[in-house]
Amino acid sequence: MKRPPLNRRLAEFGTTIFAEMSALAARTGAINLGQGFPDTDGPDEVREAAVRALRDGRGNQYPPGPGVPELRTAVSAHQQRRYGLEYDPDTEVLITAGATEALAASLLALLEPGDEVIALEPYYDSYAAGIAMAGGTRVPVTLRPDTEAGRYRLDLDELRDAVTDDTRLILLNTPHNPTGTVLTREELAAVAQLACERDLYVVTDEVYEHLVFDGEHLPLASFPGMRERTVSISSAGKTFSFTGWKVGWVTGAPELLAAVRSAKQYLTFVASGPFQYAVAEALALPDAYFTALRDDLAAKRDLLADGLTAAGFGVYRPAGTYFITTDIRPLGPGAGADGDGFAFCRSLPERCGVVAIPNAVFYDHRDQGAPFVRFAFCKQKDVLAEAVSRLGRLAS
Repeated sequence: MKRPPLNRRLAEFGTTIFAEMSALAARTGAINLGQGFPDTDGPDEVREAAVRALRDGRGNQYPPGPGVPELRTAVSAHQQRRYGLEYDPDTEVLITAGATEALAASLLALLEPGDEVIALEPYYDSYAAGIAMAGGTRVPVTLRPDTEAGRYRLDLDELRDAVTDDTRLILLNTPHNPTGTVLTREELAAVAQLACERDLYVVTDEVYEHLVFDGEHLPLASFPGMRERTVSISSAGKTFSFTGWKVGWVTGAPELLAAVRSAKQYLTFVASGPFQYAVAEALALPDAYFTALRDDLAAKRDLLADGLTAAGFGVYRPAGTYFITTDIRPLGPGAGADGDGFAFCRSLPERCGVVAIPNAVFYDHRDQGAPFVRFAFCKQKDVLAEAVSRLGRLAS
């Protein structure tokens, strides 16, 4: 046939960089600090709750479309306990096959072809694909590195200027992957004010909500005027280290939730039945669990960040998530692959046995991300220590 099999909306999306770099890690035996998944399982009691659900026959057949009542109730209780947000578990909570499906369903539900979506660049690659599948037009607003502050910043004037009469929604991610930025109260208040003034929806990806080391996580839905126009997304994978279970959720006002549910039911319909019961128990874990998780990852962040600094990288120490963004240019000519993150990451496994991800894949403006590389620190400390030792070869 003359026309290519893949439709033009998805023509730009091929094999993900994560698949490429993970295959490179397997082929070379390198330490994989590219893809963001832990190398240990989460709490034993949560895993045993899944086993118990399987044995008791809970969730082995199709669970209810919106999700099992126990988990919807647990999500509602979590939002109230943590943030003072009240959501009706029957009409304002939806369980999904991870945050990725929640995002796709939200975009499919809320967008008409041609609607513009503002997203903070760099952004996770499924954002671009989800917007494309919905027929939307993505409008990147670039987070820019502030070397003196050691963090990335949102230019609020650039955000305001990006809004047009065709803008339908803002897609917000905080804590932010890949930069590790946690948007401040002032930044979020400005986003909320803009959304209200221009009558925009906001879809928020909050999967790293419990992985904040500096500052605090503030749900946009908690700001004045935002509850009725915000679709909030989170998941169990990052918080409980069971990324393979694919249990996510959406919270929002009834009208928004009903729209997202209409799209979601034609994607997976339902998923992860027994795991939903386990995640319901996980969300009720004592605060000590969440504190210990944060403190453990903060120590791992510091271990890797200090090692990367000693190796010669420019390091942006993250306020949240479990990723560190680095600048390879300070490594100098040759060692820094002349600022080409793709070339650097493809050569790194052979040079020192470590895999990372080039940040340029998260940009529409590839030149903006060219010299930046992302490392994941959600690994065991001895693995990170070995990676630091290997990366030290770049400084020698």
